[in-house]
Amino acid sequence: MLLIRHGQSEFNVVFSKTRVDPGIRDPKLTEEGKRQAEAAAQALRGHAPRRLVSSPYTRALETAHIIADVLGGLEIEIDRRVGERAAFACDVGTPLSGLRVAWPGLALDHLDEEWWPRLEESEEGLALRARDFHDAWGDHPERAETGVVTHWGFIRASTGLTVPNCTVVRLASHGAAEIVHPPAT
Repeated sequence: MLLIRHGQSEFNVVFSKTRVDPGIRDPKLTEEGKRQAEAAAQALRGHAPRRLVSSPYTRALETAHIIADVLGGLEIEIDRRVGERAAFACDVGTPLSGLRVAWPGLALDHLDEEWWPRLEESEEGLALRARDFHDAWGDHPERAETGVVTHWGFIRASTGLTVPNCTVVRLASHGAAEIVHPPAT
């Protein structure tokens, strides 16, 4: 399984400079974030993912669509379990009705109108959600061929790694993690 952190978002730009929540709900990718997603997609060509799972947050969906297009139109499956830990304004998502308008080609019927956590999620809650996701994939025959477009907190809960935007981490079934993009310098 390949865990892919979304590209740089409008929130990331402000928060990385100020360390203050700028109050941007469900932010979009910046132009830099789109370039990062393109570069990650090119790097993924060598790893041949055959399916993509994405968080329902806009920044993840935009990243997933760029990757899907570069890799030949992969289908995108939405799974709220790979969403970010709810702690900032950016972790308030777009309601289901808005997602349907923005992403008419996605299967979204399994989401509630307000699908994101309503209260700040504890670290333990995030860890349980990540464990639930990984347990569900367990020995799934397509696990090794699946890319998951997700977030900093979910990757940290899954691997212990804190990674920058559009980092790709290979997660082995036994839990070992290896950064495959960007390459180590």
